[in-house]
Amino acid sequence: MSANTPKDTPAPLPRPAPEPRAKPEPTLTQDPHLPKGRREKNLELAIGREVRELRKRQRMTVAEFAVQTGLSVGMLSKIENGVISPSLATIQTLAHALRVPLVTLFGSYEEPRGAMHVKAGHGVEIERAGTRSGHQYNLLGHIGSNNSGVVVEPYLITLSSAADVFPTFQHAGIELLYMLDGVVDYRHGDEIYRLEPGDSLFFDADAPHGPEGLIQLPARYLSVISYPQGK
Repeated sequence: MSANTPKDTPAPLPRPAPEPRAKPEPTLTQDPHLPKGRREKNLELAIGREVRELRKRQRMTVAEFAVQTGLSVGMLSKIENGVISPSLATIQTLAHALRVPLVTLFGSYEEPRGAMHVKAGHGVEIERAGTRSGHQYNLLGHIGSNNSGVVVEPYLITLSSAADVFPTFQHAGIELLYMLDGVVDYRHGDEIYRLEPGDSLFFDADAPHGPEGLIQLPARYLSVISYPQGK
């Protein structure tokens, strides 16, 4: 064999597959000290839990926190365990020491929300301006003052007699009508709308409005009025 003849060389070994990259950690969409879904119905416990979790996140002992706030260790222990209801001034002191907005300490409090269930046929019959024979209003529920700043009044209105001429109404807010039964020509301002079952009418209630013509009786429709509190 010639000296220049190349020797047989072994086939190259396959390269090892690259190791899969670690998936990035998911980004938190809320404060990590407040697990999603954890809400506290007791205000004192909610504040205490927030204070304790925030203090621990900042790696402060209760003794160190006492120095920062000027409160005793015993008082802080009672606050963190929801044993006492701290004053607003104390809550401000705690928030300042933890370097968070005051409202943060209320973050896990689940404020009670109102609900009212009215069974069929049990809506409260009420008198409104212009209410008369053949024109019945049933209030379907009412929730008093709330944080939304809006009052909502839902009514079931039944028109069963064409003997009377019905008045027009004018009041603050906006109104939604949803026709259930019958046919009514309904006025809003200078326009007349024929409402049949399944139709709705949404309008500024400050314009004169009301049933103009009763085409098919009995007629029933939902009226939902909303307006700012205090109006």
